[in-house]
Amino acid sequence: MSIVTKTGDKGETSLMYGHRVSKGDARVDAYGCIDELTAALGLARSIGTDKFVSDEILAAQKDLIAVMGELATAPSDRERYAKDGFQVTTPAMVDRITAVIVDLENDKSLYPKDWVIPGGTPVSAALDFARATCRRAERHITALSTSDVKFNVEILRYLNRLSDLFWVLARYVEKDLRNSS
Repeated sequence: MSIVTKTGDKGETSLMYGHRVSKGDARVDAYGCIDELTAALGLARSIGTDKFVSDEILAAQKDLIAVMGELATAPSDRERYAKDGFQVTTPAMVDRITAVIVDLENDKSLYPKDWVIPGGTPVSAALDFARATCRRAERHITALSTSDVKFNVEILRYLNRLSDLFWVLARYVEKDLRNSS
């Protein structure tokens, strides 16, 4: 099967289970933001050499596949989505990230005394870009959530915490640079 289906040539796309919607639909925008975030993380992971950082990025990318799938499912198909065994965003996902952040924050040297200007290293710059992309996704998904009474609020909690993780990871990557200057 070719990636060229021509079904989107008129500005429409399919959600999970075949519901056709405009590519301008808030749901498509929401999971598109997550797709961009996952790609930005791929860049950070591809240039990084720290195994801990790479493992955290890969874990986030795997989680974001679940977030994207959940966002790409129409409210009327959520029960089917869960019944088919697809993962949903859970408090445990948020708790895992929170624990990593808390552990990293034990090192007070990660916090510079001044404003952070992205670009200290290629990896930290990529993580700061991913953080900003995550914040944009969070804003767009917040807008979507207001029109969906059964929206899974764990998605918003997860993205909020994830952007914090990227900020701390970027500072972690820059730590050696700050210590050598």
